[in-house]
Amino acid sequence: MTTVKPESIEKLRHVSVATLATALYKRGLRNQTIQDVRPLSQKGRNMVGPAFTLRYMPAREDRNTLAEFRNPKHPQRHAVETCPPGAVLVMDSRKDARAASAGDILITRLMMRGAEGVVTDGGFRDAMRIAELELPAYHSRPSSPTNLTINEAIDINVPIGCGDAPVFPGDIVVGDDDSVIIVPAHLADEIADEANEMTAYEDFVVEQVRAGKTIIGLYPPTDESNLETFAKWREVNGR
Repeated sequence: MTTVKPESIEKLRHVSVATLATALYKRGLRNQTIQDVRPLSQKGRNMVGPAFTLRYMPAREDRNTLAEFRNPKHPQRHAVETCPPGAVLVMDSRKDARAASAGDILITRLMMRGAEGVVTDGGFRDAMRIAELELPAYHSRPSSPTNLTINEAIDINVPIGCGDAPVFPGDIVVGDDDSVIIVPAHLADEIADEANEMTAYEDFVVEQVRAGKTIIGLYPPTDESNLETFAKWREVNGR
């Protein structure tokens, strides 16, 4: 598994999902943003960590009674108890929010174990309580029925699809106050560096636009004089 530099993780805490999507698009990766998920509550900070995955499949009724939750190795429970500190639990719930991927008790346990965050392309039950936790959490919509009614948790830490995005264990998951994106682990260091540079220029552009400047020649910087002004701006602002 590719090891991502700690300094890259820190850089990714200060860039937007939108900026990362552009950096990945430059490399031909168009489908890394998890579709139709949103934060339960805005945290004002980025969620960044390696993916630890849980896969659901369509439930078969004779296999999915409430008695399954008594099994200590039940994949949903086992995932919560084995997700490493600093990792993001990403759940492939088949984009189906008719049944909950998890509820506030499991997500609270995940938080207490030191997880960085949790994402599902389904829904959470007890969503208002999860929203109050410090742990960043993303889902499609609130959902009250237990996951056993629709989905069966079947496998842990395998490649999955979440909201149409491919997710491999160890990929870097970044979530901001808008959405979530998956950065392939082998690209994470260079993407972090590039996105950090892009963010500096975007901050400069916003300042210039608010001062009344036209975007023509500024964004993108086709007028070389804007790059000269940017260089001076970076020096003054320590960027």
